[in-house]
Amino acid sequence: MITVFGSLIGDEEIANVTTCMKSQWMGFGKNVEIFENKYKEKFRLNNFAMVDSGSNALFMAVTLLNLPIGSEIILPSFTWVSCAQAVLLAGHKPIFCDVDIATMNITADKIKAHITDKTAAIMVVHYAGLAVEMKPILELGFPVIEDAAHAIDSTYNGQPCGSIGDVGIYSYDAVKNLTVGEGGGITTREKKLIERAKIMRYCGIGKSGFDSALNSAGGKVRWWEYDISEPFIKMLPTNIAASIGIAQLDRIDHLQNRRRQIWDYYQSELSSVTYLIKPSEAKLGDRHSYFTYCIRVPKRDELAHFLLKNEIYSTLRYHPLHLNPLYKQLDVCLQNSEQLNIDALSIPIHPRMSDIEVELVATKIKEFYS
Repeated sequence: MITVFGSLIGDEEIANVTTCMKSQWMGFGKNVEIFENKYKEKFRLNNFAMVDSGSNALFMAVTLLNLPIGSEIILPSFTWVSCAQAVLLAGHKPIFCDVDIATMNITADKIKAHITDKTAAIMVVHYAGLAVEMKPILELGFPVIEDAAHAIDSTYNGQPCGSIGDVGIYSYDAVKNLTVGEGGGITTREKKLIERAKIMRYCGIGKSGFDSALNSAGGKVRWWEYDISEPFIKMLPTNIAASIGIAQLDRIDHLQNRRRQIWDYYQSELSSVTYLIKPSEAKLGDRHSYFTYCIRVPKRDELAHFLLKNEIYSTLRYHPLHLNPLYKQLDVCLQNSEQLNIDALSIPIHPRMSDIEVELVATKIKEFYS
């Protein structure tokens, strides 16, 4: 079966994990700081902290803004459930917004229709790795949370996605452009917010007893006693995850080049398929991460089943959240998101794919519509 998403793990990651395990220090440790520093340097971030998942990073991002309880946060409906869950769990209300049908991204014009006196923030999602048009959204005057889970290597006007709003997050789960198995990251415009985030991820404790003992220089008699700055859940990443991430960072350019090759092949080969709408390219001055290749087609469901019969897995990322009864917004009509729910389909793109597999995906799609 050709999988729709995937990562590429090699000898470098395995060697790093082996070294980590032989050190007998598998929890939070020095590899986390090494990964954080390498990540900041690679993606030109001023402030960055690693956490245990992208979903938890979203919850932390919302919490960092200190919004009044019950505030409304506008976000796209066409996104992963963690976005809305983070808003709810932080004590706020998600307000779902439509996306542009071509880019599948939220826009300032779509947001404006949902602004009320309870609006406190906006959450944008760089869908598939294509940068959201950020400038008009920032000009609306609300704090902005950037979900850059798809956009590790994406840029907007030359600036790294995730670093443009007040706070941004990344995901390193098993199928992302950079994987650590399960992990996430958070970046902030203000240094004091990232300092707070690093305290929050350890249940609101600034330093562990071990670190306090090592740095006490004889000054602190009871290093096992600690102050808790605020209540928060544990989000510490592991040394093992960070060791994988370090190796992935060393190979990220190669991994991204492979994604770009597959993307370019699809863009060329699928041009001949009548009625198939290809995903948007990044505009001049921006960079795409090529996380997801999402087409729009007639007979979408039939195509998905045809591909599955031919050992090719495809899926829809994502089912619009406003259509889920949990959020109680079923009376909202978001035309573009609902249209994507009918005709959008994510097809395989990841660095583990062989040329033969890539060619087979394109061939079968053309065969279906021939």
